[in-house]
Amino acid sequence: MKILVMSDTHGDSLVIDQVIKHVGSVDAIFHCGDSELDNQHESLKSVYIVRGNCDFDSSFPNEVITDIKGTKIYMAHGHLLQVKNTMIPIKLRAQEVEADVVLFGHSHILGAELLDNILFLNPGSLAFPRGIEEKSYALLEKSGSKWIGTFFSDTHKKIEEVILE
Repeated sequence: MKILVMSDTHGDSLVIDQVIKHVGSVDAIFHCGDSELDNQHESLKSVYIVRGNCDFDSSFPNEVITDIKGTKIYMAHGHLLQVKNTMIPIKLRAQEVEADVVLFGHSHILGAELLDNILFLNPGSLAFPRGIEEKSYALLEKSGSKWIGTFFSDTHKKIEEVILE
C-alpha cells in the first residue's frame, strides 16, 4: 500500500496539482483539510478530503473512514479533536472506528508515530509550515508489518523518513 497525504494548502491548487503529478501512481490520495477550495474543484477529483476550520464549503465531510488494500484509514482535519493540545480525542475516535491509520492536519507540524498499534500521521503544511522551514507532504507505505512515512518538501526533496513497526 502506498498513499499520498497532504494538508493545509490554503487555496493553492497549483501545489496540489504539482505534488500529485510528481508523485505519480499511488493507491489513494488524501487531503487532511484546509484546502480552501470548492468541493468540485478539479484539483480535488479522486482525492479523499475532509473539512478544515478554514474551509467554507460545508459539503466536505468532517471525517473520512475508508479501507485501502486492507488498511482501515481514518482522516479528520483535527480542529474538532483538539490535536493542537492533545492526542487523546483523536486516539479515542481512532479506536472507536477501529482504524489502523489516522491522518490529520491542522497543526501544520509534520510527524508520524505509533500509539497502541495505530499509526498517526500529520503531513505538515504545503502552505504555512510550523516547526520547520520547508512546506511538506508525505508518502506512507506499508510493507508487511513495517510502515515507512517519508516527508518531502514542496520541491520534492526528502525532509525525513520514519520507519515504524
